[in-house]
Amino acid sequence: MADARIFKDLKADHDRHRDMLARLGDTQGDSPERRELFEALRQELQAHAAAEEESLYATMLACPDLRDEARHSVSEHKEIDDFLGELLDIDMSSSAWLMKFKDMRHRYLHHIDEEEEEMFPSAAKTLSAEAERTMAKTFENRKPKELQLAAEQKPGDERE
Repeated sequence: MADARIFKDLKADHDRHRDMLARLGDTQGDSPERRELFEALRQELQAHAAAEEESLYATMLACPDLRDEARHSVSEHKEIDDFLGELLDIDMSSSAWLMKFKDMRHRYLHHIDEEEEEMFPSAAKTLSAEAERTMAKTFENRKPKELQLAAEQKPGDERE
């Protein structure tokens, strides 16, 4: 993989998400810890996805050789967003919540592994250094703004 800042930024987020998912998986019942960790994870995943789509995916969609990979990842973001919305509607103390969380965690880990092992190397090979710098700036500028939006907006169809 290229040594580009955009890929380092995204990988750092992914590593933080892996840690949050592991800690959340260790919680039990409808505890304050589970509620706080889930809300932090929800906001982080929503903000990451939006900033990633605006930076990396938008650039990839404009490149015919990368378009299919970007479309695939956008659809996976929607799937994760749907999982988050469903998790908000399920009683956290129920086994249904834990099963849904485990499904979401599995899908998200698959998604980020696929990005890191396949998509990032393809993009690094295809896109110019200037495009990578622009994507990094876009991501780094959008992420804090998207975190603010995620604090106010729940996942799913309510998001504009």
